[in-house]
Amino acid sequence: MIIALKRIGFLVVLIAIWEAISKAGVFPAFMWPPVILPNEDGGVTIIKTFIESIMSGQLVEATWISVSRLFIGFIISIFLGLSLGFLIYKYKVVDETLGFFVTTLQAIPNIVWFPLAILWFGLGVSSVIFIVVLGATLSITITSSTAFKSVSPLHIRVAKTMGSSGFHLFRTIIFPATVPQIISGFRIAWALAWRAVLAGELLGGSGGLGTLLDLGRSLQAMDLVFSIMIIIGIVGSLIDNFVFVKIEKRVLTKWGITPQQN
Repeated sequence: MIIALKRIGFLVVLIAIWEAISKAGVFPAFMWPPVILPNEDGGVTIIKTFIESIMSGQLVEATWISVSRLFIGFIISIFLGLSLGFLIYKYKVVDETLGFFVTTLQAIPNIVWFPLAILWFGLGVSSVIFIVVLGATLSITITSSTAFKSVSPLHIRVAKTMGSSGFHLFRTIIFPATVPQIISGFRIAWALAWRAVLAGELLGGSGGLGTLLDLGRSLQAMDLVFSIMIIIGIVGSLIDNFVFVKIEKRVLTKWGITPQQN
């Protein structure tokens, strides 16, 4: 609670400084034009636009569209990423071929695939979800395959000595040992997927926060642009802190791993 109050107080101070600068007219219009930042009312303009957009349902609807696409793409990515990661871990030939290919693709920014996505799936929701799935799947594949390979050979030998093999070995020894790393991988993949959704919507014009952001740019309404940036940050922070961070802490506690305190 104290940490939350500190963060809120920090934001209030930033808005107050912005408001004071805009009211004092420290920067003339040619140095700080409204097209760059809304300086007529400073931070108040953004807060007003943000509240009005929420109350009108515009931001709520756009946020729901973006988050639903993120959820669909991320679920698909988890299934594909874990499956590919297991194959890379299990079979050497797959590691030497598909593993190398996945690592190479990971170096390519997600948005670069958008022209191909439009050609393959058309300009719409399918293209956006494809970009999400591609980016998140590659990250989860690399994380999971690395996690599976990092399991102690001693644990595996002991399990085999006691008669465990095949899927039973994977279910009882390999997978449980890799859960903390896989959860951390999900957290990174989710962040990549969230960025991919917004980038795809920004270019694809298929609704959502990205499309609304492009509308604000077209209208040169920087107060709307900053309002959308605020909701993007809020959604990202909420999902990360109230979903992945909590899951990660529970997993680390269950596995007897104490997070390092700063």
